[in-house]
Amino acid sequence: QVQLVESGGGLVQAGGSLRLSCAASGRTFSSYHMDWFRQAPGKEREFVAAISWRGGNTYYADSVKGRFTISRDNAKNTVYLQMNSLKPEDTAVYYCAAQSGLKTVVVVPGAMDYWGKGTLVTVSS
Repeated sequence: QVQLVESGGGLVQAGGSLRLSCAASGRTFSSYHMDWFRQAPGKEREFVAAISWRGGNTYYADSVKGRFTISRDNAKNTVYLQMNSLKPEDTAVYYCAAQSGLKTVVVVPGAMDYWGKGTLVTVSS
């Protein structure tokens, strides 16, 4: 089992920045690819960013490319999402997810092995 706890969400004005963290406990964190997804009210959960288990490869949704940066610190069992130039349309609950490092990195919710409970990000205009 892997337990994931997100933090860092909050209210920010458009153009501002937030840094989300996801702390992992349980099985070896470094053996998992890590993803961030988000879900806005009335919408489906969508992929935001992913990072491979070694951190050598990163992937981003087109909507956040150039504004968001995913990173990980395997020594701290933590993955981060730095969000800059935030827009009102970034408002959502952000979820951290883990997928086995034995698999190819995929960016669909159904492929994740573990999920956090989410942290709310609200961007005001």
